[in-house]
Amino acid sequence: MGTGISCKKIKVSEQFRASIEQVYDYGFEMFGYFQAIRYKQIIQDSLSTLSDRYTIHPECRHLATKSRMYRNIILDAHLIIYRITDECIEILDIIHAASSISKIRSIRSIRL
Repeated sequence: MGTGISCKKIKVSEQFRASIEQVYDYGFEMFGYFQAIRYKQIIQDSLSTLSDRYTIHPECRHLATKSRMYRNIILDAHLIIYRITDECIEILDIIHAASSISKIRSIRSIRL
């Protein structure tokens, strides 16, 4: 790509897997099958380029560090929070954008 950023392997937490199913189920109940599928595809698309474009997303302001290792992908109503390590990108969780600060901060403790 010419950006000087190396590709990293993506690891996904079990918490993210469980949360994505909850997001889908809620979308299905509230908006129907096609909207739930569409939103799930938007989520998958946003993750598909993450291995080599992980620095384009902003730092998660509630998880600020000197290394800026916690970042979030901003979607319509959700945030996908991930952590950049030396070895890989760790997808930690997807949460509603209106979640409490304490819930966002608890994501820091997720281990893969």
